[in-house]
Amino acid sequence: MKYLVRDKMLALGDDYWIEDEDGRHAFLVDGKALRFRDTLELKDPDGQILITLREKLFTLRDAMTLERDERRLAVIRRKRLSLLRGHYLVTLVEGTELDVSGRLLDREFKIEYEGELLALVSRQWYRIRETYAVDVIREDTDAALLIAVAVCVIRLAEKEREGGAGPDGDPGP
Repeated sequence: MKYLVRDKMLALGDDYWIEDEDGRHAFLVDGKALRFRDTLELKDPDGQILITLREKLFTLRDAMTLERDERRLAVIRRKRLSLLRGHYLVTLVEGTELDVSGRLLDREFKIEYEGELLALVSRQWYRIRETYAVDVIREDTDAALLIAVAVCVIRLAEKEREGGAGPDGDPGP
């Protein structure tokens, strides 16, 4: 199932609907304004909070946390010692790790678990400016989690680029 995401939804204080491939409202992104740190809430169409995305403060490397029911679900940070550009690691609370790699700033990357493709993120499917799709490949995976991961790694890559990183969120020489 493909989900249509517009980049403008990443602005704090903005609310934005993510639609499924049939144009139905699938998730509401609620950008919490006036918070000390970046916070977004991913909600179902009825307004129930599914996942809270938070910038992790006071860490050596930029990171974001995902929370479900006010408990940590995952931590996302740039993978160290990777030869790949734009490579992030998602560590779920039970120890499972998801691998995110590709051209993050171009919105062309994949999310994998132990080499198995879970989702593809791409702008190629849509001609609408500042829009990308999250194509959840496996139906038995948590679509809300994969969308939250995509949003977080894009935010982290953009933040890294603003801090002097090179293309695709890769640090310069």
